[in-house]
Amino acid sequence: MGRGKIEIKRIENSSNRQVTYSKRRNGIIKKAKEITVLCDAKVSLVIFSSSGKMVEYCSPSVTVTDILDKYHGQAGKKLWDAKHENLSNEVDRVKKDNDSMQVELR
Repeated sequence: MGRGKIEIKRIENSSNRQVTYSKRRNGIIKKAKEITVLCDAKVSLVIFSSSGKMVEYCSPSVTVTDILDKYHGQAGKKLWDAKHENLSNEVDRVKKDNDSMQVELR
């Protein structure tokens, strides 16, 4: 006998919602792994929980960057600006400026 259909809406009970999230998260990760093995597909999966925790899966033969670059090329959507790639250099520069100013203040 099959299961009855459920109404897709937010689960109000927080413990039931957490249990459902965990089971469905594990299920979708399992499906991602299966499609990678069975169909030689390149899969990347990122899930953010309501608490902000991140779970990720990426096919062993590819990196997330490779998949995002391929998506960027095929979809034609701009995922990030080139100016943001050098943001770490800017952060380092500001930290050095801050350190030198603190030395001057002392």
